[in-house]
Amino acid sequence: MPRIPLGDWVNSAVNALRDHLAWLFDLITTIVSGMYNGVNDVLSAPEALLMAGILAVIALWLRGVTAGVLTFAGLALIDSVQQWDDAMQTLSLVLVATVITIVLAVPLGIWAARSKPVSAALRPVLDFMQTMPAFVYLIPGIFFFGVGTVPGVIATIVFAMPPGVRMTELGIRQVDGELVEAAEAFGTSPRNTLVRVQLPLALPTIMAGVNQVIMLALSMVVISGMVGGGGLGASVFTAISQVDIGLGFEGGISVVILAMYLDRMTGALGSRVSPLGRRAAAKATAAHGTKLWAYRPNTAVAVVGVVVLGLVAGGVNVFGTHDTGPTVPAADNIGKGKTINIGYISWDEGVASTYLWKDVLEKRGYKVNLTTYDVGSLFAGMAGGKVDFETDAWLPVAQAEYWKRYGKQLSDIGTWYGPTSLEITVPSYVKGVTSLADLKSHASEFGGRIIGIEPGAGEMSMVKNKVIPGYGLNGSMQLTTGSTPSMLAELERDYAQKKPVAVVLWSPHWAYSKYKLTKLADPKHAFGEGNDIHIIGSKAFPTKDPKVAGWLKNFKMNEKDLSSLEASIQDAGQNNQAKGVSDWLAKHPGLVDRMAPVGK
Repeated sequence: MPRIPLGDWVNSAVNALRDHLAWLFDLITTIVSGMYNGVNDVLSAPEALLMAGILAVIALWLRGVTAGVLTFAGLALIDSVQQWDDAMQTLSLVLVATVITIVLAVPLGIWAARSKPVSAALRPVLDFMQTMPAFVYLIPGIFFFGVGTVPGVIATIVFAMPPGVRMTELGIRQVDGELVEAAEAFGTSPRNTLVRVQLPLALPTIMAGVNQVIMLALSMVVISGMVGGGGLGASVFTAISQVDIGLGFEGGISVVILAMYLDRMTGALGSRVSPLGRRAAAKATAAHGTKLWAYRPNTAVAVVGVVVLGLVAGGVNVFGTHDTGPTVPAADNIGKGKTINIGYISWDEGVASTYLWKDVLEKRGYKVNLTTYDVGSLFAGMAGGKVDFETDAWLPVAQAEYWKRYGKQLSDIGTWYGPTSLEITVPSYVKGVTSLADLKSHASEFGGRIIGIEPGAGEMSMVKNKVIPGYGLNGSMQLTTGSTPSMLAELERDYAQKKPVAVVLWSPHWAYSKYKLTKLADPKHAFGEGNDIHIIGSKAFPTKDPKVAGWLKNFKMNEKDLSSLEASIQDAGQNNQAKGVSDWLAKHPGLVDRMAPVGK
């Protein structure tokens, strides 16, 4: 059967939409970004424990003393593991996405409930939206809106909308038809019948839909972190890419606490706003009396509590006291607080060079934002101007595919290390395997596997499309995908047990100094002639900040310095990259002035 070029048709349609509706996507980006920034500013302004107290008062109002105490304890735990700022970013994303979803979903649900043709037309669309893998929504999201929070919010809205529409339609259809007929018999208009009869009675079901929308929005947190959405998603994504169990658990437990809070609060809010819920609560109170742990203040008392906490916040000046960065001497303050957005991939040389430049630029008065991406999202972010530059582009071979796609929208600022090499490596204790040509006859020793890294890495594409077919390894060796840390974890585990293992690696890399490894010869030159490590940025960056672009252009490192910097970061431990760089710079006095000279 001939292949249907469905993917080509979709690409053409997406290109046409981008070209002709760019103004609409820019408008949506502005609106969503404004909403997100406003909510995040409000949630992040107070000190963590004060905001925890405000949210605990809301829990006290909705569910009682036990819920209030547990809320404060859970939020305090998030603060104690240093995930508070990320948690507030995540909460902001969820709230914005939920509000927009409800504004769209409830009217659609009402329309579907009042019109069978509309309901029939919406059903397959909602099925498609809910069953399509959520990752797929990020691809057009990046294409239309760039990287950052906006594509994460848009993908969340699309993924979370179906239950909101369906539960609204279901709730209205379940209202007793005799009640509707009675309202119409008394001359009630269709609008008043909907507002005064159907919606109040359908409210518990609608609120259950809102609850599902919020839970699905939280399930998108990690996915949005892959495209620079920030928040707890970025923490979990970083933990996954670095195989950091501790960071993953801290980010994961923070997501769980937020999910439980929002789930319980939306459930209780449904009872508070629903006439049926209020009557049920009144009957329960009358039957069992009011006990201390069941005490819930009325709305006025809860509002007073929140206002008092807000006044306390203002009185002790806890608003606007967030860290503004290190103090820079006037003579060195070139940046004067200007923001620079640097993207990076969790590869060792990229992490080392990125955090090195973060330290240097902050010493020159710049405010530096770092965000982790996968390779494709990083190139797309620079092409769209959301990311100023990155320091770990392997050109002209390894990342040639991305350069071909985005190169016209990027600037090649300079080369700071080279030449490099790409290779498949085995431990030196593996005998008889010194070349890629030897892998086929020894495939069973390696379990038929080559342990790979991130699927978007250029080297992975070369192994899959050139090395494996070039050396006749199809059917005998399979390339596994994962991440750089997972590959290194597999190498460490097998090396300790003296087991044969073949991994995708490159030079320079600190693994060659830690383990005795053999780089497999490449007589057919399937990996090409080698790469240099480039600093590339958005097309506008050299004009936007020529001073920094000039510093980056003149930046160079040798293998000894790069290896020692990577080792210092490794010694500092996870999440202490800045300390590792600081310790390394202390052993290299004068380097900052050479990297970023301020002149006379």
